[in-house]
Amino acid sequence: MTDTNLQIRLVRRPTGLPSPEDFEIGEAPLPDPGEGEVLVANHYLSLDPAMRGWMKEGRSYIPPVELGDVMRGGTYGEVLRSNHPTLAPGDRVVGMLGWQSHALSKGDDLYRVPPEVTGPQALGVLGMTGLTAYFGLLDVGRPQEGDTLLVSGAAGATGSVVGQIGKLMGCKVIGVAGTEAKCAWLTEELGFDGAINYRTSPDLTKAVYQATGGKIDVYFDNVGGEMLDSALACLNRGARVVVCGAISQYNSDSATGPANYLSLLVNRARMEGFIVFDYAPRYDEARVELSRWVQEGKIKHREEIVDGLRNAPQAILRLFDGNKQGKLLIRIGS
Repeated sequence: MTDTNLQIRLVRRPTGLPSPEDFEIGEAPLPDPGEGEVLVANHYLSLDPAMRGWMKEGRSYIPPVELGDVMRGGTYGEVLRSNHPTLAPGDRVVGMLGWQSHALSKGDDLYRVPPEVTGPQALGVLGMTGLTAYFGLLDVGRPQEGDTLLVSGAAGATGSVVGQIGKLMGCKVIGVAGTEAKCAWLTEELGFDGAINYRTSPDLTKAVYQATGGKIDVYFDNVGGEMLDSALACLNRGARVVVCGAISQYNSDSATGPANYLSLLVNRARMEGFIVFDYAPRYDEARVELSRWVQEGKIKHREEIVDGLRNAPQAILRLFDGNKQGKLLIRIGS
């Protein structure tokens, strides 16, 4: 076992897209767990669009990462040393342990992963990705059988799960993605009823109207911007707009609100944001359902894995340029 901890720290707040120069790669002595603590060797790091928001100063649902600190991120790893009463060496755990090869934890922020669950699954379809899709759609979107569900960012980690849960709820599901290959994956493998390639649609609102009949009952928004405006223009009466993210605006300092927001009034609709961390007391409930659907083959998932923690500052750009499909992970160790 190595005696050093490889770490990536945030040293500059990005302007626009993150840059590798915003991070510093270094090593620190491997820490020893104190009373009640565990030392975890991280095997996988989750890369998520929300990280861009964590790099910004200002008020949000979670404090920003301080300059000089290890970059925040969810990890899957193995307990190496333990002074904790219920965690033992060899236990596989998920936690917010950051961009580093090893981390200390008091254990109360760790989830013990069942042996049949892989690391990519624990961070993806059965982790925050799946939990976000589950609670965002079912608790905020409240889909009913026969509803038309539109999902933006549908070939991403969260959107792909949202659409499949929507099908399980009896919805007509239309996904929006940025390549023909992604659109084909949605319809041919994941069971979506239709897909829109926003890059090749000269009139996005018209494309959304044609695909949904102009009567969207639930819109799950991962994108914001023009996509949100097009969806608002096509709402059904009583529609629910779920605000999960706005990836089109994360790297802009001059983002504006939707122009078609009065559609909410005309259609007696509602638009509601949510943060998955608020559902922490119910995570086990969701994991049981998601695990069952995965085991039964009702939810399919895909991961793209980049080897090497040192590659994380460059790999995170793939979240914003569309160069990935499904869940994006860094493989830190074996």
